Amino acid sequence: MNEAKYIGLDVHQATISVAILDCAGKLVMEAILETKTATILQFVHGLQGSLHVTFEEGTWAAWLYDLLKPHVAQVLVCDPRKYRVGKIGNKNDRNDARELAELLWRNKIKTVYHGEHGLRTLKELARSYLTITRDLIRVMARLKAIYRIWAIPCAGEQVYSPRHRAEWLAKIAEPGVRRRAEFYYQQFDALAVLRQQVRRELLQESRKHSAVPLLRQIPAIGPIRAALLVALIQTPHRFRDFALRPQYKATRCQVPGKRGLTRHCFRFGH
Repeated sequence: MNEAKYIGLDVHQATISVAILDCAGKLVMEAILETKTATILQFVHGLQGSLHVTFEEGTWAAWLYDLLKPHVAQVLVCDPRKYRVGKIGNKNDRNDARELAELLWRNKIKTVYHGEHGLRTLKELARSYLTITRDLIRVMARLKAIYRIWAIPCAGEQVYSPRHRAEWLAKIAEPGVRRRAEFYYQQFDALAVLRQQVRRELLQESRKHSAVPLLRQIPAIGPIRAALLVALIQTPHRFRDFALRPQYKATRCQVPGKRGLTRHCFRFGH
C-alpha cells in the first residue's frame, strides 16, 4: 500500500507518542518511541506509503526536523501559539499526538519555518553573538550600578577601561563591594574576549553567503547587521504570500531645515 499516512508526534525528553492516520482520516496505529535517533529511524523505515509528519515547535524541534526531513515526504513543525493542542478531550500525550495527526490530515497546521542545513552554522553563530552581547551589556550595567549606589559619578565608558580600573576600584571604600566589582570586571573581560572571537567567526561565515554583499548595499547596514539579517530571516521564500513580504523602496528625501541636504528613506511598497 502506497497511500499517504499522516503522523502526529508528541515529543518529550524520554519518549515520543505517535499517532498515524490513513488518507481517510482513520486512526491506523499508535505507538510510544524512545527519543533516540536509531529508534525513530527504525520506526519510520518500517512504514509504507507517503509519510507526512508534524510535531510542535519546542526544544527538540530542530533536531527532529533535520533527522526526519530526508526520510519522509513532508515535515511540518506546528506553531503552538496558533493552535493549542489539548483543548479537545483529556490532556495527555496520546490525545495530543492524535490531535496533531488530525490537524495535519485536515491541512490545518500553522507552521514554524525551519531553514536548510546551509544556514545552520551562521544561525548558531548569530545566536551566540546576540546572547553574549546581551550578557556583556548586563555586566556593564551591574558595574555602573555599584558606583551609582555609592554616589560615585561614572558617566561614559572609562569605567570599563583596564587602564583606569585600579583608579575606579580605589573610589569604592567598602572592601566587600570592591571585591564584588572586581568579580564583575573579570566577567566583563572574559565576555569581551569571547564576543570578539564569536564576532570574527560570524563575519567569516557570513562571507560564504551571496545575500550579505547585497544587503550591505543598503545604507546603515554593515557587516554585522547583514550577517544577522541573513541568519535570522534566512530566506524570503519562508513567507507564504509574496505580497506579505516586507519590501522597501529607497528614495532620497529632503532633510527638514537643511537646504540641499538629503538622506535615504525606506518606505513599504511594491
